[in-house]
Amino acid sequence: MFDEQGATSSAPDGGAPRAEASRTDQEVADLKDKYLRLAAEFENYKRRTTKERADLFKTANQELMTVLLPVLDDFERARQHTQNSDDANVVRESIDIVYNKLAKALQQKGLQTMDAKGGAFDPELHEAIAQIPAPSEDLKGKVVDEVEKGYYLGDKVIRHAKVVLGQ
Repeated sequence: MFDEQGATSSAPDGGAPRAEASRTDQEVADLKDKYLRLAAEFENYKRRTTKERADLFKTANQELMTVLLPVLDDFERARQHTQNSDDANVVRESIDIVYNKLAKALQQKGLQTMDAKGGAFDPELHEAIAQIPAPSEDLKGKVVDEVEKGYYLGDKVIRHAKVVLGQ
């Protein structure tokens, strides 16, 4: 058989389907290889992020402990200083100094106290532990007393305030 330019063309003998099948097999093998590599890469990613997360928690604890060590030192000095003292003012002053230093260290790490007394009850922030007759009309349904302070760490509530409500 001759084509338009006079060259002979070979008769179809089934070579084209074999070449197509061979190309498809190669594509499947390439896709399997890519899939296996991607799966291995993902497993490595999961392992690495788990390790990084654990390291982050360890580092965060270490950072907090480093901030609290001077407070612990102050407690030790206060104990030694007040051990032989009968003067209550000396003990009170020592406790106040250590308390203020601890509060300042925790504030530097993002701890904030919650102001609950006299405000409206909010179940997102407060835990009502008792109800008493309101001392005045304007305290009905509001927080009359704060038994235990609530705290924020950044914007997140880490401890709800335990409060007494006016009825």
